[in-house]
Amino acid sequence: MGFHLIDTTMMYAPRSGGVKRYLHEKRDWLNKRRPDINHTLVVPGATTGLASHGVVTVAAARLPFGDGYRMPASTTKWETVIRMLEPDIIEAGDMFVPGHAALEAGEALGVPVVGFCHTDAAALAALHFGEWAEAPAMKHWAATFQRFDRVVAPSRHIAQRLAEGGVERVSVQALGVDTDLFHPSKADPQKLRRKLGLPAEARLLVFAGRPAREKNIESLICAVERLGAPYHLLLVGAGKDTHYSSRVIPMGYERDPVKLAGIIASCDALVHANENEPFGLVVLEALAAGLPVVGPSRGGVSEMIDEQVGQRAATVDPAGMAEAIEALFARDLAPIKAAARRRAEQRHRWDNTFEALTRIYGELVAGRAAATPVAMSA
Repeated sequence: MGFHLIDTTMMYAPRSGGVKRYLHEKRDWLNKRRPDINHTLVVPGATTGLASHGVVTVAAARLPFGDGYRMPASTTKWETVIRMLEPDIIEAGDMFVPGHAALEAGEALGVPVVGFCHTDAAALAALHFGEWAEAPAMKHWAATFQRFDRVVAPSRHIAQRLAEGGVERVSVQALGVDTDLFHPSKADPQKLRRKLGLPAEARLLVFAGRPAREKNIESLICAVERLGAPYHLLLVGAGKDTHYSSRVIPMGYERDPVKLAGIIASCDALVHANENEPFGLVVLEALAAGLPVVGPSRGGVSEMIDEQVGQRAATVDPAGMAEAIEALFARDLAPIKAAARRRAEQRHRWDNTFEALTRIYGELVAGRAAATPVAMSA
């Protein structure tokens, strides 16, 4: 059964990370596998209108120091755009203006609305404003997601957080990775080391992502400085003009996915220190590239890694991360790298993600159609 799906979110910008990759992968997959599903993205832009095939922008002001992100201000304007597109089902990727507009449009049109929980707003509030902010943020966050017909969580961690807030109708669906793009064959470690001015024997750790506070990048930097030779840390997306130390190499945002895949595959291990991460697509990209992952023992990242494919850190402070990194490199990395690649192939293909999601969409659309009274002609 064909239908029109709208995805809407404010987390879409030129340098966006996981949410934008998820949406683009979904578009590509639907075009190839489910051409009966018409897919439209409604996202912020400089003007309101059709930006490209299947992408509609709604005018929103650019955030200062927001790395290209825009902040929608009018729920009414956003809702009007969605209603004009006449979707059969809507997926909202945030709880801000697009999320509320999706709920209002869904109610007006009588169509189901799915909320995909990409962010733990309560944890972010506590991090940025203090512990006092977590409870009111949790209350608002949970109240918004409780309004959706179905909520999708990318990890058991986020599902549990939603449950703590009283949110029902939650499905857990992990995200995926392009296992053809992120592949061990893309590795050229000596070329990357020459480019970075590192000796051939350097142990090169990598993290790719925004330099946001919640990513806990400072802990990674301190851990590598604590370890000393032969360890170095490559930060992709942390700002090429930022200076940390001689052991830390900052690189600008890499928008070419082929080049990014080559960079990741050419390193020795990925490191991740955010124990509140909802998911962490870069972890899957590393696993697919055959890289071991050192990460936290709680949060979304911990659900993807174990001693078969990497090393969990007891704590995400510098001492804990340094200890876990050393423990990883004390082991035979060859079987760990092979297991990492195998896990990505077996558990984390995008096919698994989107087949499950389209089943949810289909059930909701069919359920709403069955519940809608059919007008009888006289």
